[in-house]
Parts: sequence; C-alpha cells; structure tokens
Amino acid sequence: MFNFDILLQQILNGLVLGSVYALVALGYTMVYGILQLINFAHGEVLMIGAMVALTVIQIPAVAALPGPLQMAIALMAAIPACVLLSLTIERLAYRPLRGAPRLSPLITAIGMSIVLQTVAMIIWSPNPHSFPDLLPSEPIAIGGASLAPKQLLVLGVAAVMMAALSLMVNKTRLGRAMRATAENPRIAGLMGVNANMVIALTFAIGAALAAVAGLLVALNYNIVHFSMGFIPGLKAFTAAVLGGIGNITGAMIGGLLLGVIESLGAGYIGPLTNNFFGSHYQDIFAFVVLILVLLLRPSGIMGERVADRA
Repeated sequence: MFNFDILLQQILNGLVLGSVYALVALGYTMVYGILQLINFAHGEVLMIGAMVALTVIQIPAVAALPGPLQMAIALMAAIPACVLLSLTIERLAYRPLRGAPRLSPLITAIGMSIVLQTVAMIIWSPNPHSFPDLLPSEPIAIGGASLAPKQLLVLGVAAVMMAALSLMVNKTRLGRAMRATAENPRIAGLMGVNANMVIALTFAIGAALAAVAGLLVALNYNIVHFSMGFIPGLKAFTAAVLGGIGNITGAMIGGLLLGVIESLGAGYIGPLTNNFFGSHYQDIFAFVVLILVLLLRPSGIMGERVADRA
C-alpha cells in the first residue's frame, strides 16, 4: 500500500543530499564554464574544509562555546583555508596548462586530487574522525515526515548560498565579467576584463562553497576522512553534467534532482542508510543517471549544444 509519508520523507532526504551536491556542483560548473576544465580536485577541497573545521572545533577554547558559535568559527577558518588552497592549485597546476591540450589539465586535476588526499592522510592520519553533534538532535515534524535540525540547516544554508550566487552572477559587475570571460576570454580582455583575476575569483568562490559543503557534510554525517571528498565530488560532477555543465542554474537543479533520484531509488528499491559514503544503491543510481545523460542528452537538462571556441 502506498504511503505518502514515506514518499515525503524520501523527497526531503533527497533534497538535503541534493543541496550538498548542488553546492559542490557549482564549483565544477563555474570553472568549466570559463576554462572548459573539469577540476576533479574540487571534491578534495570539500574534504580539506571539513578537516580544518574539525581541527578548529577541537581547540579547547572553541569546544567550550555553544554549538552554533563553534560552527561559525570553524567556517571562518575553513573558507579562507579552502580559498587559499584552490587559488594555489589554480596558479601552480592549471594556469601553466591553459594553452595545452585538454587531456593535460584533466590528468593534472586527477593528480592534484591524489596529492591532496595523501597530504590530508599525512596531516590528519588515515583513520576516520568523529565530528561532534553541534545542534540538537530532536527531529522536527514536517507533515508526516521529519528532519533533524542539522538537515534543516543544510537546506537553509544551501538555499541562501545558491540564491546569493545566482544574484551575483546575474546582477553584479563581477558576474558580468565572469559571463564575458566564459563567452570569449580574448574579447573580454579587449573590453578591459582581467581574465586571470576573474578565473582566480571563480576558483575562490567555488572553494568557499566547497568549504561550506564540507562542514555541512561533516555535521550531518558526523564523520570526516581523508577520502571523504571523492564520492561526493564525483556525484557533484554527475549533477553538473545532469543540469548542463557550465550552467549555474543547471548545476543547482541537477544537484537537487540527483539527490531526490538517489533517495527515492534507494528508499524504494534498496535499503537507504544514513551513511553518506556507504549506500551502494545511492552510488548505483547516481552513476546510472550519469550514463543515461551522456547517452541521451550530453548537454544536460539546461545545457545548449554550442560549437567549440575559435
């Protein structure tokens, strides 16, 4: 017998999951839109953000503070760390390869992902670390379903950040510069746009979103690990492709849609677990979606078929 409450619960779970995917997918899609580069190290930026947040929270003076204040302080440390890391990667690993064949920066991005995992394993050890609960655990009823306060926080923070990014891209001078650089960097340069600065700011914005996503993942699933960014990174890439990589709105829609598809599929076809990394059913549905999109509509839901740049 059909149970609407179960359906509502699975949809809400999917939106929570999809909100994280959307935040990370925005980093992929912004970089790709400007550089035509898939930054496969982006998932590791999320991981570094979570690790830095945990390190800050473990400081005795911070640990004695209320949970929300701990999160705010952790975020103020994680965002600059991730931004600095992303800018360093762009300057040292990607900028020298801008004129190279596309395979070269792709291989470099995969290499950077492995390097960052190894560095994190050396600094924080290969063992998983427990991330403390910083919010009340009492669930809040929503219709016939319920969400924990930390899940509502994920939804709220993701919604605010996606709305702010959309406004920035469409309404500000920086947003116009980003769109101009994505359209044709050479002509944008002739119009006075500093392409290097725009690209660096794009990496910085994506890294800030990844830092927030890293803290939200750690808070929601209470675990951090040196390889925790790999699978969410791949799924966020899938979300970006689903929505139309290079399209900001498409990345948001793709992330939310992929989360709902995973949650509904795993909830009705296989056992849905609370382990962000361990639900094999969720992984299967995510990558089946990627294969179908690549086969049936490679440009994604909101992507357009365009010619290669001259």
